[in-house]
Amino acid sequence: MTGMTKPAPEPVDPHALRDLSGQVMADARFPQLATVDGDQPRLRPVSPVKTDGFTVYVANLRQYHKTAEIRANPKVELCYVDSGHNQVRITGTAEVVTDDDLLKEIWDANPLLRQYLGSRDNPDLIVYRIRPTRVRYMKEWALQYYEVSF
Repeated sequence: MTGMTKPAPEPVDPHALRDLSGQVMADARFPQLATVDGDQPRLRPVSPVKTDGFTVYVANLRQYHKTAEIRANPKVELCYVDSGHNQVRITGTAEVVTDDDLLKEIWDANPLLRQYLGSRDNPDLIVYRIRPTRVRYMKEWALQYYEVSF
C-alpha cells in the first residue's frame, strides 16, 4: 500500500503578499473572530461592515457576550479562509468607534444595520475597529505563514 503524496504548494512571491491577502479577505467575506472569555477562547463568524486595508470594522450589539469579552481584553484575532483554503490571520486590538462621520458612513453603506436597528443612534449598536498588530498569510497546504506588511 502506498501513502498519499504530500501536496507541493506553489511558491509565494513575497511582493504579492498584500494583494494575495486582500484577495483572500474579499473572497472569504465572513471571518472568524477570536476573543478571550476569562481563560476560555471564544470563536464566532462575523460580518465586517467596513474594511480599510487590514483594518476591519465589525458591528456588534451591546448585549452580546463578546462586548464584555472585548471590554475585558481587547486583543482579538480574525481568521479569513477562502474556498481554496488559503488564509489570512489578523491579530489586533479592538476599539469602539466613536467618530460620528465614520459611523454615519458605515451606517449608510449597510442596509442590514438600518433594517435591524432602525437608527444609528440605537444604544444597542457598537462598531469595533480592529487595528492590526500582525498580519499573516498562508497558502493552502504550505504549512507556513508569511508575515504581511501593512
